[in-house]
Amino acid sequence: MTLAPRDTQHLPESGQTQEIPAAAPASPGPPESGSSRGSSPGPGAYSSTATSTPPTPPPPYQPVSAPPRGAEPRKGRGLAQTAGVALLAAVLASGGTYALTQANEPDSGAPAASTTTTNDAGTSPTVIQGNAAAPDWSAVAEAVTPSVVSIELEGGAGSGVILDAAGHIVTNNHVVEGARGNGAIQVTLSDGRTFEASIVGTDPSTDLAVIKLDAAPDDLTPMTLGDSDALAVGDPVMAIGNPLGLSGTVTTGIISALDRPVTTGSSNESPFGNQGSEPVVTNAIQTSAAINPGNSGGALVNAQGELIGINSSIAQLGGGLGGPSGNIGIGFAIPVSEAKSIADQLIADGTAEHAFLGVSARNAVVEDGAAKRAGAEIAELTDGAPAEQAGIRAGDVVIAIDGDPVDSSTALVAQIRERTAGEKVTLTIIRDGSRQDVPVTLAARPTTR
Repeated sequence: MTLAPRDTQHLPESGQTQEIPAAAPASPGPPESGSSRGSSPGPGAYSSTATSTPPTPPPPYQPVSAPPRGAEPRKGRGLAQTAGVALLAAVLASGGTYALTQANEPDSGAPAASTTTTNDAGTSPTVIQGNAAAPDWSAVAEAVTPSVVSIELEGGAGSGVILDAAGHIVTNNHVVEGARGNGAIQVTLSDGRTFEASIVGTDPSTDLAVIKLDAAPDDLTPMTLGDSDALAVGDPVMAIGNPLGLSGTVTTGIISALDRPVTTGSSNESPFGNQGSEPVVTNAIQTSAAINPGNSGGALVNAQGELIGINSSIAQLGGGLGGPSGNIGIGFAIPVSEAKSIADQLIADGTAEHAFLGVSARNAVVEDGAAKRAGAEIAELTDGAPAEQAGIRAGDVVIAIDGDPVDSSTALVAQIRERTAGEKVTLTIIRDGSRQDVPVTLAARPTTR
């Protein structure tokens, strides 16, 4: 896959260092030429000589890239492929047309799919599928649509997921980073009611944010949360959101890969003025469900209608004369486990704490017995940080964390970022040709202002 030269960014080459993770929080920011990164454009974004006004096109995409992945399974959830792709941040969105997929009827004798109310009163229903091989996507769409909202602000649009009855909504940071002042964010529910919303907190380094309805109605339907650690490659999924301003759009596909380290762009300024140039790195769910500009911040759900991820980026081919191409069937979502952890912290005090290992690393290939293996070579250690205290040395090559493969410096960043401060992990390293398991207790990442 290629990107037009003006859109190209690269991950660090072998020999370059990458802080894991950086001390300053990243803040995905506005693209070049005033384009709106990652959200569907607002009205009047371009002019046309045609008599009628055409639909507003998406803004120029910001490129992102994903490094190769290893081929070892994570937590028994399937094989991670090795691939290098160019990604577009903030363009997540379902296909440009409304695609509600009605599955085939269940096999003869199998019970029809039905919805039941979850034990947690007030959340979206859980769909009990009568035939797992042919999910009833109409039932899923009916169950989850009331929990997904459309977000609009000057210059763009996106999607969000209702978290609780108080009106907290999780979305992508890049969707709301341009909001300034009260009334800047408009949220439209699935039934057409529109409310103003305010930012509760943003976390640029994970590209997550929480907003809250200023006058939340008493009939909101928070979405039921699933378990992203229980996912398997091949599981059926549905993406739902507001692509290209087409609210309530759903598309279906499967989980194509798990633990895909995805790097998207960084921003120069967050809504609260925090400066940073650190890229967003996510240990992402890869899906074939079509997502496009405006689906950023929307829901990726399983066949039971449970939230398993927040859609955030897509892969993109080179654009040629017409600019970047549309969705090519490779989308990425932030796992719900990470999204919930960050959202809970943002709701609590407007900030989020991140795990910290305290190293800089570079891509490397090391001998592992009779074979060779890609990994992350430790270049430098921060004095007194968890890695140094655990006995990690410069020159050690990390090849796994808790058995999850690490085949690049970016993969190491992604693995650390999905964990929490205080968590105990085991680094598998190769030192002087021999494997060693080193236990490490992660600390909270230092913050700078």
